[in-house]
Amino acid sequence: MMITVQEAHNLIRQSLLPLGTEELLLGEVQGRVLAQEITAPFSMPRFTNAAMDGFALMWDDICNATEDSPVRLHVTQTIPAGTLSILPVSSGCCAEIMTGAPIPEGADTVVAFEQTSGFGTDHVDVFRAPKYGANVRYYAEEVTEGNVLLGKGELITPSEIAVLASFGYASVVVQKKPRISIVTVGDEVLMPGEEVSGAQIYNSNRFMLEAACRSLALEPVGISHAPDEKKMLRKVLELALSECDVLITAGGISTGEYDFVQQELSALGVVKKFWNVAQKPGKPLYFGATLEGKAVFSLPGNPVSALVCFVEYCIPAFNILQEKIEVSSFQAILTEPFPTDKKRHRFLSGKVWSDGGRILCRISPKVESHMITSVSGSNCLVEAEPSSEPLSAGSFVTCTMLPWAMLS
Repeated sequence: MMITVQEAHNLIRQSLLPLGTEELLLGEVQGRVLAQEITAPFSMPRFTNAAMDGFALMWDDICNATEDSPVRLHVTQTIPAGTLSILPVSSGCCAEIMTGAPIPEGADTVVAFEQTSGFGTDHVDVFRAPKYGANVRYYAEEVTEGNVLLGKGELITPSEIAVLASFGYASVVVQKKPRISIVTVGDEVLMPGEEVSGAQIYNSNRFMLEAACRSLALEPVGISHAPDEKKMLRKVLELALSECDVLITAGGISTGEYDFVQQELSALGVVKKFWNVAQKPGKPLYFGATLEGKAVFSLPGNPVSALVCFVEYCIPAFNILQEKIEVSSFQAILTEPFPTDKKRHRFLSGKVWSDGGRILCRISPKVESHMITSVSGSNCLVEAEPSSEPLSAGSFVTCTMLPWAMLS
């Protein structure tokens, strides 16, 4: 029975549960998903401090300073970063201060040392007055204690790690990563570097799916290839299932004489949730689950179809397992017609870019699913509902960014 794209998504959501959480040290959380809300344990800045090297002083003392008529002040102290001053600044005096050092009592402005006669003496000439309060970072101007810094479900990148470290978090609770196994299937498939002959082809799915997982900071726990022979196929699938949370296969899922993947998965206890989705490409997509909650996606052997199914279904499944905030699709304006299909939801590779505040989209000129070069240079997946008429240039179309690509 063929189901719709939306029905397929619903069945996947109904079949999967989050994998749970674990606490990791800060050096181990790159690419993980936060399982807790992070709040500020203190205000930031924790104290009012200098934004640059210079002199902390009273603005009233130097407000009329010029190159021709500099103001001379007595330097009473030097305040390095990390040092608290116990000596207030009084009129006619100043403190030599370094970036990040606390502003001493009485000072209200910092003059950059480039606008003075410089460091190293017991007096300084100020040649130019900045505005009042210049070069001062005020207590709590960025964040107040108790403010939410990061939300549950956010992806941890170097930016989030910088925030966590700045607020003293040595470890955080994150979602467990799904363990992924990849199995490609087919007697006709050889590894790149080997010599093909006759009707043989190279195994692009293995490397494409492996790279796609790594782009999501998910390292496959196992990658293998199985021939079109039942006993060997079952052995390979059984091993792959034993070590993963998500099994992804490519090839051998259709109805050909040598397509054994479905029956061997069934023999291993995988319960089929659906097979055949009303979409182009990727119609022969299989999804199942074991009684232990392991997910199985059997993708078509066609690499373009496999990639479409990975982006459209596998990535959302990974997000469910990690309780990750999903990146929403968005609307873009077609610059040329989109060839829809009368009966099936259609996916095509495309490129989106920003132009004058508008998001524009161009479809790959190679639209047939066997044309693997159609995905090269693309940065998004473009989709359209079934229709007897193509979408015309100027129409809005739904796009999903490829996780390894950026907006042009």
